Amino acid sequence: MAVGTGIEGYKCDANDVLSIKLVHSEEDVIGKEGVFHPMMSHQVFGESETIFGYKGLNIQLYYHAGSLLTYLNMEYHEQIPRSYGIKPDPVIPKIVEQIPQGFISNRDEFISKLQKEDSFTPMGNKIHSYFNDDTEYEIYEADIFTPRLKEYHEKLQTFILWYIDAASFIDIDDEKWHFFLLFEKKKSIAPIYNIVGYMTVYHYYSYPDKFRPRISQTLILPPFQRKGHCVELLHAVNKHYISNPDAVDITVEDPSEDFVRCRDFVDCQNCLKLNSFSKDKLLTDYSDDMRKDALEKFKITKSQARRVYEILRLRVTDISNNVMYHQYRLCVKKRLNLPFQKQARDMEKLRAVLSSDEYNSAMVGQSNEERIQRLDEAYKLLEAEYFKVIDRLD
Repeated sequence: MAVGTGIEGYKCDANDVLSIKLVHSEEDVIGKEGVFHPMMSHQVFGESETIFGYKGLNIQLYYHAGSLLTYLNMEYHEQIPRSYGIKPDPVIPKIVEQIPQGFISNRDEFISKLQKEDSFTPMGNKIHSYFNDDTEYEIYEADIFTPRLKEYHEKLQTFILWYIDAASFIDIDDEKWHFFLLFEKKKSIAPIYNIVGYMTVYHYYSYPDKFRPRISQTLILPPFQRKGHCVELLHAVNKHYISNPDAVDITVEDPSEDFVRCRDFVDCQNCLKLNSFSKDKLLTDYSDDMRKDALEKFKITKSQARRVYEILRLRVTDISNNVMYHQYRLCVKKRLNLPFQKQARDMEKLRAVLSSDEYNSAMVGQSNEERIQRLDEAYKLLEAEYFKVIDRLD
């Protein structure tokens, strides 16, 4: 969308003017339905996420919903006149830098190939299937040696530019990468598959002969979000590694808030099956049995097991009971206060080596009252996140 008048009128919000679609037919390509837009575009168009030089700009980045055959083109009503002495931004070249070769820029050519692309089938080994609103979904596990995987992943990973901040493409030649692909399976004479999302997992070495699977990138495409697919995908991936005796535990690299919430929900569902997380035991302190059971049964890390305990304890805590609720808050704040206690010890050590003025300057913002306030704020934010998971569990 262009904003303002004069030169300002030739500025567009890149997130608004980039239209992404998953298509199967000419009707899908021409019709207005099914379009979705980026959450972000700074990784392609710069921090301002604006495109300069056009009015009525529409960038079309369309994919066959299964094979990801790609169409890229742009249209506009008006380009900034030469009399302004300013060149318009090179839009298509910036996107071309990020997507693999083989895309099509002629719409008729793209449409003519769609029917043949419907014969696409998933690659890898099917590890899970489920139904959602009478539609079947399938999850496949693959690695870099899986036929067709490398070429497919090159196309698939381009979505992260628009939906995962600070995203980077992975080294597809590293055999420690593993891929979990989620597809919608449409009934037809022959099944038609649509990509829903995917997850990448890296196998880190763990002495002496084990490995630690670390979830790296997870994306459910916008048309399929908020429908429980991430939970199904994470359940399937967890189950895949839980059954592997060589996997130590399952970790996550720099998760988004949404993924943290999804992981909390899945891990809480699993731990509710364990006797060590029964109601009577949850209402006491966090125990070593909880940590051991969570690790042995579900490959849950120590820190995540503690988080699960806090969520599930809050779930069985009567917050209208002042004593019970107070005990819960103290339990959580005791853990949250550990970094503050370390910081206080470090400041005491500095007292011996700093002058009085230097020490007083370093102590700005470090008073006991200020630390208590920050601790209380941290608790409130955490509790709000916990309640979101609890609402979903209930």
